[in-house]
Amino acid sequence: MPLSLHNKKEIVSKIHHIANIALSIVIADSRGVTTNNITELRKLSRNIGVTISIVRNTLLNLAIQGTSFECLKNKFKGPTLVAYSLKHPGSGARLFKDFSKKNKNFKITGGVFEEKILSTLQVHHLADMPTYNEAIIIFISLIKEAAVGKLIRTVFAISNKKEKTLS
Repeated sequence: MPLSLHNKKEIVSKIHHIANIALSIVIADSRGVTTNNITELRKLSRNIGVTISIVRNTLLNLAIQGTSFECLKNKFKGPTLVAYSLKHPGSGARLFKDFSKKNKNFKITGGVFEEKILSTLQVHHLADMPTYNEAIIIFISLIKEAAVGKLIRTVFAISNKKEKTLS
């Protein structure tokens, strides 16, 4: 059943709003992936601040006009699944990367971050980027390692000094 002009305008408006607040976009070809798997992907996306849409490419091209993702215009081919990362730039890429490992028919075709088109390899790098909380944990562990190392060196220096004074 074809969409009415009003419904098309509503879809374009909704996607345009999401694209204006998104940090990054990742696109994938979902041919051959079952509806149940797509539904599971949508459930996972809601938990991590990622909005997923499957929209006709012409409507998607209209929706991204005037956004930082306009560089994707006319890049959509075939059935396109789009993930908009709203909380962390790499969350959509991470979601798609993990999903593609389980579903061989699911192919990541590219993305956009900071108004630059990303290749599939770059999307995988974006997926590996730590979240804010992960970065804080890594930073704290590095500080702890440095503090423990300094403590060990200090104790070792004190013990060496005591051995020299006793001899």
